[in-house]
Amino acid sequence: MKQIHYKSTEISYSDTGKGTAVVLLHGFLENQTMWQDLVAELSKKNRVIAIDLLGHGESGCLGYVHSMEENAGVIRAVLSELQIRKVVLVGHSMGGYVALAFAEWYPANVKGLVLLNSTSKADSEERKANRDRAIKAVKKDYIGFIRLSIANLFSPDNREKFTDEIEKVKLEALKTPLQGVVASLEGMKIRKDREVLLHSDTHQKLLILGKKDPILNYEDSIKQVENTFVKLVTFPDGHMSHIENREELKKVLLDFLKGN
Repeated sequence: MKQIHYKSTEISYSDTGKGTAVVLLHGFLENQTMWQDLVAELSKKNRVIAIDLLGHGESGCLGYVHSMEENAGVIRAVLSELQIRKVVLVGHSMGGYVALAFAEWYPANVKGLVLLNSTSKADSEERKANRDRAIKAVKKDYIGFIRLSIANLFSPDNREKFTDEIEKVKLEALKTPLQGVVASLEGMKIRKDREVLLHSDTHQKLLILGKKDPILNYEDSIKQVENTFVKLVTFPDGHMSHIENREELKKVLLDFLKGN
C-alpha cells in the first residue's frame, strides 16, 4: 500500500506489475480490496493501480461533497506521482462515474474505458430524492444502512449463495466513515450526464451490465450504447459482477486489455 498527499488529505493506492497501465476504481462503500483477485490476474501482464477514492478505504475525506471531478483529480495526482501518461480505466459503479469525469477532463491520458455495473447517465429526480433519503438514513442508523445497502447490491437469487462474500463486503464497507458516505452520496447526486462521451471513438470502451442488477435497470442501461462504438457485455446476475460473475469478468477484462 502506498500513499500520496493530495490537497489536505492522504490518498492510498497500490501499484502492481508491469505493462499497460490499468487503473481500478471501486464503487460506493467499497475500497481497493474489492479488486484483489483481479489484481493478481491482471498484473501478470499489466501494471495495475488500484486507488482508494476520497473517504473510502485508507483515503481521507475532503469536505462535505466528494464530486466525481474531485475524485478524477485524485487519479490525476496518483498518475503524476507514478509518471504514467496513458491508462485504461476500469470503474465499478461510482468508480465508473469517476472514470467518466477523468475521461472528460483528461482525454489525452485515456487509452481505454470500462464501465462495470455503471452508467454514463446523471441521476434522475427520483434517484436524487433517494440519495437524500439515504443521507438521512445513514445519519440515523449508520450500521443498519450499510448492512442493508450491501445486501441489496446482489441479485435476489444470489443473496444466499454468496452469504460469506456479502459479509466480507459489509465488513469492508463499515470501514467507510460517515463523512465519506455522505460526501459521496452528495457527489453522485450532483454528477453531470456524460453519455456524450460514449459516442466518441477516441479510445475503446466497454460497458458491462448485470441483467438482474437491482441498482441499474438493464433495459434503460443498454439504450445509452445504441449507435455508439461501445462494446456491451451482459452477465446474468446483479450489481456485483466481480463477485457474482468472477471468472467471466476476468476473461472479459483480459480480452479487452489485449486490444489496448
